[in-house]
Amino acid sequence: MQIHENFSLRKLNSFGIEATARYFGSFAEVEHLEALLSAVQHASITNQQLFVLGGGSNILLTKNFDGWVLKNEILGIEELHEDDAYVYVKVGAGENWHSVVQYCIENGWAGLENLSLIPGNVGASPMQNIGAYGVELRDVFWDLEAYHLQDKKVHTFTEEDCEFGYRESVFKNKYKGQFVILNVTFRLNKRPVFHTSYGAIREELQKMGTQELSIRAISQAVCNIRRSKLPDPSQIGNAGSFFKNPTVTREYFEELKLEYPEIIGYPLPGDQVKLAAGWMIERCGWKGWRKGDAGCHEKQALVLVNYGEAKGSEIYALSQEIIESVEFRFGVILEREVNII
Repeated sequence: MQIHENFSLRKLNSFGIEATARYFGSFAEVEHLEALLSAVQHASITNQQLFVLGGGSNILLTKNFDGWVLKNEILGIEELHEDDAYVYVKVGAGENWHSVVQYCIENGWAGLENLSLIPGNVGASPMQNIGAYGVELRDVFWDLEAYHLQDKKVHTFTEEDCEFGYRESVFKNKYKGQFVILNVTFRLNKRPVFHTSYGAIREELQKMGTQELSIRAISQAVCNIRRSKLPDPSQIGNAGSFFKNPTVTREYFEELKLEYPEIIGYPLPGDQVKLAAGWMIERCGWKGWRKGDAGCHEKQALVLVNYGEAKGSEIYALSQEIIESVEFRFGVILEREVNII
């Protein structure tokens, strides 16, 4: 297998940050991964950090990586079986997410349409339980297979095993860095259940002149909305939403509402309210802010951007300033959604 030294990661992260990996290799099947892990084990370097890279759309590289970066390029889409209501589709972790969504729409398999145009690869989708416009990955998830880096065995994880939460799973917490996701199986609807109440989907469908609701129409509406709000990583470096929407108690939300009547909040079970992080960031004056090539996007305050040659450390420093200003003004601590490397 080909192993590269001092390999540039600039084209492999959606922020377009220039950083290098001490060693780099890619794998397209478990046997390739095991060969790379063997190389790691026998390497003579003292620092043998290991990072598995997918689509690179949810990471911020703040420095060169003094270790091994292994890129997951496992491909394949396979219809496993079906029953009266569902079709079960197994997808390689290295497949592009949006391409898989479009493939499923072409085949009339429903459930992923609201998740159209989310950047990245399939392997990352269960790690952070991706979600958009009223749908989360967990709603269509069946199971996944993952390779354990220590016992060198393939394990199957069900939805219960993954312990999905808001942009969370066991792979971001107690099993962080222990597993490599190989494939994900989705349970998709033969008869679609349309989700159009969240965000501006209904309004966009009307603008499109949609006469008959379909998963294709919803996908197109979501794509239109995302393109109007979010910068294209191929044009401006970014990782989508940089921060999670924070959750507060209803009691505290009502206190905030007295001072900020226009504050945005979404009711949650357990007397909780999810706040719109972008609204708070914008109220703190960050929307459109720029210093050098690091900035906060002019249309969406949740998105931090690299206008060209920003360093990852500069993007990180900006995110810290934003967190501190939101805490000072609203008493709410924002959490980064992007993984910091």
